[in-house]
Amino acid sequence: MLNKEEKSKIIKEYKSNPNDTGSPEVQIALLTNRINYLTEHFSVHKKDFHSRTGLMKMVGRRKRLLEYIKSQDVSRYENLIQRLNLRK
Repeated sequence: MLNKEEKSKIIKEYKSNPNDTGSPEVQIALLTNRINYLTEHFSVHKKDFHSRTGLMKMVGRRKRLLEYIKSQDVSRYENLIQRLNLRK
């Protein structure tokens, strides 16, 4: 999981202004980090179905946030998915 230093590093990288901690970009970056962690977790713990349910909720939330950014500003959306390496 994320410790305080890693979380603050991600927030610092994706924030849009000095006081920003909850913008969609920051939320998506944090969710992506947790999703990647859980994906690795499932390679070892294949039968952890409760955590898998949480993972599916996180993926859905990230998808909704990405759709919101895309509806607001397409260039911001494209920049974000490129920085997070979400699409291939």
